[in-house]
Amino acid sequence: MEAASKEKMTFPLPDKPSIAVLPFTNMTNDPQQDYFSDGMAAEIITALSKVPNLFVIARNSTFTYKNKPVKIKQVSEDLGVRYVVEGSVRKTGDRIRITAQLIDALSGHHLWAERYDRDLKDVLALQDEIAMKIITALQVKLTAGEMAHGYAKGAKNIDAYLKFLQAINTMTSREGTAQAKKLLEEAIVLDPGYSRLYTALAWTHAMDVWFGTTESPEQSLALALEISNKAISLDNSNAAAYGGLGWIYGMKREYDRAIAECERAVSLDPNSAENFEWLGTVLTWAGRAEEAVKYLQHGIRLNPFPLASSLNFLAVAYRDSGQYEKAIEASKKALQLDPKYQFPYIHITISYIRLGREEEARAAAAEILRINPEFSLERYAKILPFSQPVADRIVEDLRKAGLK
Repeated sequence: MEAASKEKMTFPLPDKPSIAVLPFTNMTNDPQQDYFSDGMAAEIITALSKVPNLFVIARNSTFTYKNKPVKIKQVSEDLGVRYVVEGSVRKTGDRIRITAQLIDALSGHHLWAERYDRDLKDVLALQDEIAMKIITALQVKLTAGEMAHGYAKGAKNIDAYLKFLQAINTMTSREGTAQAKKLLEEAIVLDPGYSRLYTALAWTHAMDVWFGTTESPEQSLALALEISNKAISLDNSNAAAYGGLGWIYGMKREYDRAIAECERAVSLDPNSAENFEWLGTVLTWAGRAEEAVKYLQHGIRLNPFPLASSLNFLAVAYRDSGQYEKAIEASKKALQLDPKYQFPYIHITISYIRLGREEEARAAAAEILRINPEFSLERYAKILPFSQPVADRIVEDLRKAGLK
């Protein structure tokens, strides 16, 4: 298959994965059956459009290619997308045959292809299944690992799965964490046996402690532990649940237990970027920041399109290992992904203070208060998971930058 050219694209490629779903070909030679093949493609577009960090071309644009002989290369260059989905539908009586394939237009290679022979009554479930396969295939391609398979494992309801994907991308602010909690609670109603929902929900309760949105940090951490254990009871191979459990123990300053749980997560799933992030973070809290850096860097190598939180964790390890310029650089990259994320500004502030650049530190501290006017140094000091001497130094540095 001829590869598309970036230089010939009508629009520049977006800075996130871009995809167009072409209308599925009606193989019955009966135009009255078009509604069925059109509906299949439209439902897949709708599902993909709900996925955070995907750029999905609207149906109105992709359906202009209906009943036209087009090449994938042309579609990619016309619409400015890297990935294209095409497929066909044949309906015979109460049976349907559906083919679908996902193509990387820049390489001309297929990332995924499958054929389904099902009863007509299964069509709605099949639409969901195809959409989930495409989402997973894209994520696997992008992360160069198996994180996406881990995310999808055990999911029985695509709406619950999509709510999960939305939730894990919003937990970088007070408002986002509250929104994520709502999404996850809704998802649990739809799919109560999906272990990853509980892993993420536990994270929201831990984040309430960080953002100061809980009246009782102790109760929030206790609830986070309870929910993490629920995740493990549903799937004891859920590596992320052990990683999350380790993170929560780290917040409680139970470092040995935290590290052990995170190492278990890595052993269960050594291709998960997330698990290396958990391990690197608790090692940083335990005072082993230099060691932590390599794990956090490896996590980002597994996930070359990292979340803002991944870069934030790396910034902490750089900061606490004395690599202040790198801490500032990683923090700024995190802020490019999420400008409303307060914690990178904290690391920038501290790093500038330690470099003797007080004016820049005060400017960064002002950004913390802009994002979170209720920020309290006293409250922040109480929830720091570092050893006491490290925590005391952090608080003093922030105080030097004008925070109270």
